Amino acid sequence: MTVFKPVSFLAIIVLILAASCDPSQRQMGSARKNKPQKVVSVPFVNADSAFSFVAAQVAFGPRVPGTDAHSQCGEWLKSKLESYADTVILQRFKARTYDNITRNGINFIASFQPEKTKRLLLMAHWDSRPFADHDPDETKRSQPIDGANDGASGVGVLLEMARHFNAQPPDVGIDIVLFDLEDWGPPAETTAYNESYWGLGAQHWSKSPHKAGYKASYGILLDMIGAEDPAFRKEYFSKQYARFVVDLVWNTAADLGYSAYFLDEDGIATTDDHYFVNKYAKIPSIDIIHLENNVSEGSFFEHWHTTEDNLEKISPESLRMVGEVVMNVVYYE
Repeated sequence: MTVFKPVSFLAIIVLILAASCDPSQRQMGSARKNKPQKVVSVPFVNADSAFSFVAAQVAFGPRVPGTDAHSQCGEWLKSKLESYADTVILQRFKARTYDNITRNGINFIASFQPEKTKRLLLMAHWDSRPFADHDPDETKRSQPIDGANDGASGVGVLLEMARHFNAQPPDVGIDIVLFDLEDWGPPAETTAYNESYWGLGAQHWSKSPHKAGYKASYGILLDMIGAEDPAFRKEYFSKQYARFVVDLVWNTAADLGYSAYFLDEDGIATTDDHYFVNKYAKIPSIDIIHLENNVSEGSFFEHWHTTEDNLEKISPESLRMVGEVVMNVVYYE
């Protein structure tokens, strides 16, 4: 139980003046109604830095497992994470894709302050789609995609956050997990649906985490967060498994002035990595993901699973906004 202690009027004035002088310090109200308000210095998320991390991934080419681009990007991710985190684990695994082929994958786990018992889990996937099955040009549908938004955007923001976790550690331990083989589900023309075809790296980690008995207070997945004017609706499985985390994140976004993008609307159900983390690892997790409200015209952002999912479609300000929201959630724990 939290006990509120009386504070003198003079102390309140001092706190208000301190917060107004430093834009990195905020008092979060509605986001944490069940906790005492406090002033926290939250690191500034640099839009250009986050964008540069996205651009670096895309520069390798499509990160399709089994390709040189995938291998080279993996080495780069390993190096970047090792420069920021206290420990980095490469979880190598094999998984059978929908076409009955066994493929190799690597999940990256970067831990900050591993000695802390209270932990938060932050996630994204780093592979990209092996074929552009939703491209309006049928001649391009067998081509792999850059995955600038679908994959690289979430990783880019997490790398920017990792940079700050290293320089200014939060009060909780953080584990960043970058999943592989998320996007090798069957092409659109395949009629049979099986949830096990998707999120193969997340399935593996959720059943066999990097640390036996691993637990986190909750998890946040970032996927397709970099488009201009994004629409983040409350994804169905996120609400079913972790409504309190949805409320926390969306209330934080509202406190920061981003209600026009973090919409107070229900979204569709999507079998993303967080679904398996909820189902198998039993860690309440949500998905911050661009969701349209007209399924007949496409459930996700306009260029989803097309060759147009490239760097030109990425907005540095969208990356900064999502990073700022999640950073505030983390640093107010």
